[in-house]
Amino acid sequence: MKKIIALALALIMVFALCACGESAVPAASSAPQGETAAPAEGANPVVKIGVFEPQTGDNGAGGKQEILGMQYANYVQPTVEIGGQTYDVQLEIVDNRTTAENGPSAAAELVNRDVSVVLGSYGSGVSMAGGQVFSEAGVPAIGVTCTNPQVTSDCDVYYRICFLDPFQGTVLANYAYKVLGVEKAYTLAMLGSDYDQGLIYYFSEAFKALGGEVVSEDFPEATANFVSYINNAKSAGAGVIFAPVSTNYAQLIIEAASAQGFEGELLGSDTWDNNMVVESAKGKDVSIKITTFYQEGGNPEFDAGIKAWMNENADAMTNNGGNDMVSAVTAMGYDAYFVALEALKAAGSTDPAAVLAALPGVSYEGVSGLIEFDEIGDAKRDQAYIKTANTEEGVWEFVTVQGVD
Repeated sequence: MKKIIALALALIMVFALCACGESAVPAASSAPQGETAAPAEGANPVVKIGVFEPQTGDNGAGGKQEILGMQYANYVQPTVEIGGQTYDVQLEIVDNRTTAENGPSAAAELVNRDVSVVLGSYGSGVSMAGGQVFSEAGVPAIGVTCTNPQVTSDCDVYYRICFLDPFQGTVLANYAYKVLGVEKAYTLAMLGSDYDQGLIYYFSEAFKALGGEVVSEDFPEATANFVSYINNAKSAGAGVIFAPVSTNYAQLIIEAASAQGFEGELLGSDTWDNNMVVESAKGKDVSIKITTFYQEGGNPEFDAGIKAWMNENADAMTNNGGNDMVSAVTAMGYDAYFVALEALKAAGSTDPAAVLAALPGVSYEGVSGLIEFDEIGDAKRDQAYIKTANTEEGVWEFVTVQGVD
């Protein structure tokens, strides 16, 4: 269905291709929002790629790391050949501030900046909210690590390069039950979070289907003390606590679990794959396993390049949490940028309708693996990395690659 819609859009627009990025100005320009200025004589035209990511709010830390991958990719390849013409690629970065309430206005700002394609967001709820705006404008979006199925199923212009929550939740349930030998799990999620609640549902259904028992609790937004929840998990006799929460809550849960002497396993999802999370576990008596998209060392050339780039850029180092550890979301942001370039090249145009029509046929071998899309617009992913926290050194270590079987 997405292919049919995309092809129809392209046919409708074919006689009115507007090359929306051709009159853009460099990122440092002072042109008013929504307006463009002609490039200097002899300069390349500009194609704009929107970056729809949180830089503030609960997911701000993860959003910044995802953006780093796109910025490094833009540094590695700042131009693209479109229809026989070399274009400079300009990233238009907008802070969607984590929440669904802020998603539409941030998405509208990118549309007003005449972007050809959008990357993001870190966070499913804000992606779904922004998707409504992108759909109405006919601007294609490529989700990077937004894992809720509704991001693509409910939006005809959204594609994504990551695995989905039904898969991730099932992988974690299988790992807990079959590998860790746990028969009772405690789950903890934030009220109102589409991401948290979706993963809890898929994990719980898979864990119970295997024969396990699940005890679930929710916490309100802005909770700062998780001691009572850890004690509830201990009282329930849970062997694992599964908490697919944002980075800041993960740190607080680790602190409380260590302080209360929880002896089971802390299970985290891709949001836990953050250097600040693993550093918060350093020196603490906790055991942590997480699922994620990439493990540092998976592509040595990429790892070495982005580490060198971050070490030469103080702002990049700050946005990465203060060190040069490579996060999986950074690798995914890098891959998303190149998927967007492939779509632009295949479209032969900067017009969003043409880019949308080209996306279903894109195939790109990224640092996180082969990226191709199914009929819904989801990447064909069937494996997840599982990592553990080395609490002595404060680093992630590879455990295994696991599917749902």
